[in-house]
Amino acid sequence: MTIENAAFERYRCSPNEKTTLPRLFFGTAIVIAFWMAATALVLFAGTYLYIVWRLPGPSTGQYMQDFLASPTGILSALSSFAGIWIGLWVAMRFLHEEPLAALFGVSRRIAGGDFLKGLVAVLITSLLSEVLLYWLQPEIARGPIAFSSWLLFLLPIALLAFLQTSSEEMLFRGYLLRALACRFRSPLVWAVLPGLLFTSLHWNTASTLAINASVFISIGTFALLLTLLVYVTGNLGAGFGAHLGNNLTGFLLISHQEAYNSFALLNAKPLEGPGWTSWDAVLIAAIGIVSTLLTILLLLHRRSPLRVGATNQSLG
Repeated sequence: MTIENAAFERYRCSPNEKTTLPRLFFGTAIVIAFWMAATALVLFAGTYLYIVWRLPGPSTGQYMQDFLASPTGILSALSSFAGIWIGLWVAMRFLHEEPLAALFGVSRRIAGGDFLKGLVAVLITSLLSEVLLYWLQPEIARGPIAFSSWLLFLLPIALLAFLQTSSEEMLFRGYLLRALACRFRSPLVWAVLPGLLFTSLHWNTASTLAINASVFISIGTFALLLTLLVYVTGNLGAGFGAHLGNNLTGFLLISHQEAYNSFALLNAKPLEGPGWTSWDAVLIAAIGIVSTLLTILLLLHRRSPLRVGATNQSLG
């Protein structure tokens, strides 16, 4: 399995002279500010409407938590990631004086073929990992959503999941990675640093230290895969698809998080719940690593029909 990086070299050299470290720090602050503003708007406005309109969902007296755990709250929380897109547009347009599309790749378009291959590959390996997780913990139940309602929400959830995952790819594997790679040659800076920032966002205070560590390892390994896809293709398309496939599995098929299980057909034992042992955490991390390695084989092996590369045509 040979990995070429010519496309990535063109991508890392594409920023203009206004991509400096001070501007990168300031631009990141702008993105975070818009993201937090969108999140605050969703939380407070959504909670208010949840109370006034008496929307369906849990009723524990903790109104904001009840709203976020409701179907409306989940949809609203996903929509808050639009703040990242807006912040990135502002930073690129007024701070770096580049079009937002420059983050997609040198072609300034998303590689459509790579997007579909990344999506299919991760859907395949996610199903395999779910089989292994079921072997580890067979506690699984049918979700509360009716199948007709699931079909009704299928497209909105898919679109909002794409909004969420694409915004994260644009920020961590686009904006930060591209700028840091332009300034530093070492992957310890341009690959590991954004990956650590991305992974740290998934720390759950409700989970045990062992489960958090296992999730941290699994997501960190997946983040390295997403970075590797940019390194091979010089484009965010494959990462867009891979990240979307991963989250769609959790949102729509089998949920492992109690707070995000309203639209899943099946609910597994929540990772933030009690009863997990340290050995369970080790096996969960191992399953995550194996799943990611299989995804790498599907997307990068020269004989794989899902192999991605810099020659695929772009969307648009």
